[in-house]
Amino acid sequence: MPRLTINGKEVEVPAGTNLIEAARLAGAEVPHYCYHPGLSVAGQCRLCMVDIEKVPRPQVGCNTLATDGMVVNTETERVKETRRSIMEFHLINHPLDCPVCDQAGECWLQIYYMKHGLYDPRMTDDKVHKPKAVPLGPHVMLDAERCILCSRCVRYCDEITRTGELGIFNRGDHSEIGLFPGTTLENKYSGNVIDICPVGALTDRDFRFQVRVWYLDRAKSVCPGCARGCNIEIHTSQRRPHHNRGRRVARIKPRFNAGVNQWWICDAGRYGFPWIDDESRLTTPMMSVSGRSTGTTWDEVVVAAARALRGHRPEEIGVIASPQMANEDLFVLRRLLDHLRVLQRDTRVLPREPGDEDDFLLRADKNPNTRGAELVGLVPVSGGLDARGILAAAVQKRIKLLWVFQHDLLASAWPESEVHAALAGAECVIFQGTNASGTSARAHLVLPSAAYAEYDGTFTSFEGRVQRFRAALPPLGEALPGWEILARVGRALEADDPVFRAERAEHAFNGLAAAVPAFAGLSYRALGDTGLMVRS
Repeated sequence: MPRLTINGKEVEVPAGTNLIEAARLAGAEVPHYCYHPGLSVAGQCRLCMVDIEKVPRPQVGCNTLATDGMVVNTETERVKETRRSIMEFHLINHPLDCPVCDQAGECWLQIYYMKHGLYDPRMTDDKVHKPKAVPLGPHVMLDAERCILCSRCVRYCDEITRTGELGIFNRGDHSEIGLFPGTTLENKYSGNVIDICPVGALTDRDFRFQVRVWYLDRAKSVCPGCARGCNIEIHTSQRRPHHNRGRRVARIKPRFNAGVNQWWICDAGRYGFPWIDDESRLTTPMMSVSGRSTGTTWDEVVVAAARALRGHRPEEIGVIASPQMANEDLFVLRRLLDHLRVLQRDTRVLPREPGDEDDFLLRADKNPNTRGAELVGLVPVSGGLDARGILAAAVQKRIKLLWVFQHDLLASAWPESEVHAALAGAECVIFQGTNASGTSARAHLVLPSAAYAEYDGTFTSFEGRVQRFRAALPPLGEALPGWEILARVGRALEADDPVFRAERAEHAFNGLAAAVPAFAGLSYRALGDTGLMVRS
């Protein structure tokens, strides 16, 4: 491993490390635009110049590899003057539209100008004008005047998605990013070009002019869109509730995790959040009285649920849980079912349309916690029934209490007539979930659950990685985290289990780690931001 000195600090780096990454390991920042650790090196922006001892002129940091004994300085006067000149070059034709640019506040032109520019402009000629507000696809808008031709987006489409929609056209100061004829930027990962664009050239059509980025709050989370478990940040608009059309969630951004999704996320996960603030959200506990659903209190609906559970024999109760639920929710539910000796339990409901999958990130299983449900034990057990069997038994009136979590059974692959017959055949239907559906409309008791963005918890990916997601928002209305609802039901049943006295999600997870061997030794603190693998 090469050992070199950067700004007087000795550092050892892996072989093949360039000087930008070596400086980062030494605690120094080398400014750059075109370089991205997930893409090939272009050496195009020339901002990352550094001085190397015994080399007569500054060198490009992104395309220079660290070697043993190298002495590098990133803060000499010559380097600083070079940066100012390069910044001036990049801004010669750049429009002064920061006040109306969505990138303002997180634009590296702004940031680096304040850090390394601050020059007196010498440009007196008219700027070159290029196309503005050009849709490249369903999610991406191009402002060619703001583009600094770093080529990140071109390399991304060539190297990561391998779809090659973008190129650099024309020559000299008339060069601009554009689409190849007959193409549009609509691959399954197109939104990533917005994230890697260092300026305001590529912006999000869904986010444009909705809310200023400095008003956003951020929370680390995990995408619930499939079994991959991509790491994300949820950006919420709570300080300016009249912005973003009144929606609390403003956007989803990928969060780096080398072992899961690196820097990327699919468009389905990026834009799949509107249901969190949708009008269909269940916000109040409901009870059906004389065929009409009316709002009630949590105390009343929990007592009613406990009374219904207590009033039926274990073989008359069927539970269809959901792999959309967190590990904590599933564990508390399992303890509740064990207390009631209920064997009819499952989480697997066939979707009406098969999920798409590729060899990059997308998984056909569109649930974030299928593996967690298996490990926790929310799968058919010996002597019990699976989800299809539970429905069939409800049709035959052998299952008299049907408890459905999150699923809209009427939107599943099962025949609607069969589902209708099952919902009609059960004496009591309990629905617990986040959004109203055809199933919740047929329920006698409705228990509104918090969305994953509204509470703390964990998912287990298809690979067995347990990862934390954190509350970005307070629950909407009177909704509660799933584990808390189930703990209240457990207390109403006077079940003697410490998990029903949990006050935080962490307490439920600690109970899970103590009871299920696969999770042994895990804790919220140990999981950190990137997660840990379960025991095999």
